Amino acid sequence: MSQEQSIYDKARELIDAANREDPNQASADGKDWPKELLYSERMSDMLQRYNPVADDAMKLAIRAQHIERWKSPRNAYPMDRIGYLQWRKDLYKIQANTAAELLAQAGYGDAEIERVRKAVAKKNIKGNPDTQLLEDVTDLVFLEHYMLEFVSKHADYSEQKWIEIVQKTWNKMSANAHEFALSGAVKLPESLVPLIEKAVTTNSNG
Repeated sequence: MSQEQSIYDKARELIDAANREDPNQASADGKDWPKELLYSERMSDMLQRYNPVADDAMKLAIRAQHIERWKSPRNAYPMDRIGYLQWRKDLYKIQANTAAELLAQAGYGDAEIERVRKAVAKKNIKGNPDTQLLEDVTDLVFLEHYMLEFVSKHADYSEQKWIEIVQKTWNKMSANAHEFALSGAVKLPESLVPLIEKAVTTNSNG
């Protein structure tokens, strides 16, 4: 094993060890997982499917996307739009700094650490290819694994509201991610396919 590979393995182990401490559980494939460890597995799986040639820095950034997320609960902030935006801003910064600290602990240099920090912090989505890749994978994972659950929690939303939510997600994705999502490579929830198609069609026509 090369030194570079051992540093990568150590960083990944540190990220997974942190997420393994999540007290929240989620079930998938017949087993229970720490919620954010399952999320990181799904992120890594999607990256491998969507961009199998991504380098180690991006593999780690994408695996660390939700690192220790449970330590920054949404309800610690006012439950309004301003509170949500402040929570999200603080959360991205905390997650980026945590990921950077673990990469430093594993032995990575400043250049790789800064790339990971910027991507996890969602800096300059449309202008930074690393951040755009992370955003693409995040949105593809949401569509495949989490949108159906999100819909069930907000049954009072109108169809128009859902179309706007899908369009907002879609507009953050790159053209490559759009093509990938519609190619059959992403397992879209069957019950939501008509809504997603309507949102995408309406968006492109607008």
